[in-house]
Amino acid sequence: MNGIIIAPSLLAANFSCLGSEVQRIEQAGADWLHLDVMDGLFVPNITFGPPIISALRPLTKLFFDVHLMIEKPERYLDEFVRAGADMVTMHIEAIEQEAVSPALQKIREAGKQAALSVKPNTPIEKIFPWLDELDMVLVMTVEPGFGGQSFMTPMLSKVKALREELSRRALQNGVLIQVDGGIAQATIQSAKEAGADCFVAGSAVFGAQDAREAIEELRQNSN
Repeated sequence: MNGIIIAPSLLAANFSCLGSEVQRIEQAGADWLHLDVMDGLFVPNITFGPPIISALRPLTKLFFDVHLMIEKPERYLDEFVRAGADMVTMHIEAIEQEAVSPALQKIREAGKQAALSVKPNTPIEKIFPWLDELDMVLVMTVEPGFGGQSFMTPMLSKVKALREELSRRALQNGVLIQVDGGIAQATIQSAKEAGADCFVAGSAVFGAQDAREAIEELRQNSN
């Protein structure tokens, strides 16, 4: 994987043929599949839920990176685990503080990986109390809720601060840093240099004529 993880976002796929779209990016060399779940409450858009994830699970061996952009995500953890999630990411803004640790524990006890995410206006430090309980932190580099937005360069300061905190706690090899939003050939290098190692790319992969070439270019441009 050349030290990085490429996770194309299903949000940018052709929804009329999701199964073949997922298989296409698997064959093109993607590492993970990023699945954006939106409820129309936490974010203004609505996408899909466990039934779609469950339907796709038998079609691919890709790691399912499920990003819950929903209110009170702890209510639905069992459903997403059963549907086939390998990683479940919850937004720190969508869950009460006292519910965070029990929810993370529930995910990990199910044998899955657990992550927290922050929106652009949320300080990265809000996640620091739970770093020891995480497999990944997702730093949103756009406002969550819609695909195709432009990369917000100021968010890289959060990535740098997070990388420094992980190093300070000697967690740098145990907690991934993911960035999501506007990741493309022109932006992946600066995100990698800031400290990210997992990259969600939507239209840059699914929208490319040649997905394999697009993924290879992302890897090359991150060096």
